[in-house]
Amino acid sequence: MGLFNKREKKLITELHQKSESHLKEISKEIDDLLEDLTTDYNENQEVVGEFSLFVEELQTKLSPEDAQKLMDFSCRLTKVKRCAKKGVEAMRELARDQRKITRETSLEYQEYYYTR
Repeated sequence: MGLFNKREKKLITELHQKSESHLKEISKEIDDLLEDLTTDYNENQEVVGEFSLFVEELQTKLSPEDAQKLMDFSCRLTKVKRCAKKGVEAMRELARDQRKITRETSLEYQEYYYTR
């Protein structure tokens, strides 16, 4: 005789299915967000480089104070680009970790259910 009766096995199975469903939904949302974020980042990746070239052209035409303001703005824009890149990388890591957790949780349910 096993440790679980039919009712308990049914509850464990339902819990497993519900958890797996939630994990898959979350993984799909993360993957969709990652895809959107990556697409947007790739489409706008060249903006900072183009802006830097534009700043170089304008520097000779501006007063030293205005040229410095433009350079400062260019530096801040470069920092924004780094933040965006880190955001894409973080979302990629999150997606990978979520898939890993989903697999591990599913295996734990199966191991628990079938070894009892």
